[in-house]
Amino acid sequence: MRFAVVRALFNGGITAALVVGAQRALKDARVAARDVEIFEVPGAFELPVTAQWLATSGRYDAVICLGCVIRGETPHFEYVAGEAARGIASVSLQTGVPVIFGVLTTENIEQALERAAPVARGQSQHSGRRKKSNKGYEAGQSALHMVKLKRTIRA
Repeated sequence: MRFAVVRALFNGGITAALVVGAQRALKDARVAARDVEIFEVPGAFELPVTAQWLATSGRYDAVICLGCVIRGETPHFEYVAGEAARGIASVSLQTGVPVIFGVLTTENIEQALERAAPVARGQSQHSGRRKKSNKGYEAGQSALHMVKLKRTIRA
């Protein structure tokens, strides 16, 4: 399996932690580091077009999009978060390549930090029981699941 991880540089400390989480999920599943490529874009708004380039390249089984949009005092949050979500979903539907939405959309920096916490080994998706989690790890798990599901359906 080959994976592309696209990281938005805006809110860089948080998105760096999400990348660490995604890499850990893939490593836990025994995906070799050479089979995971990291790409960086300025912000969450640029994730969909980059995901499209990667998904249509034919080089990756899944694309994991990681970003962080924190609500501010203007409607900018809604535009960026909404378009990132819409665009990422659209790319996945248009290409048939799983494109995972790993973009945090939070009210404040504290919520973002709770969702980009250090990874606990074996952390599972939707870890609602824990206050802290790493959504990058969960995005990596989702990518693995979708690649396996697609292979099962094709078989």
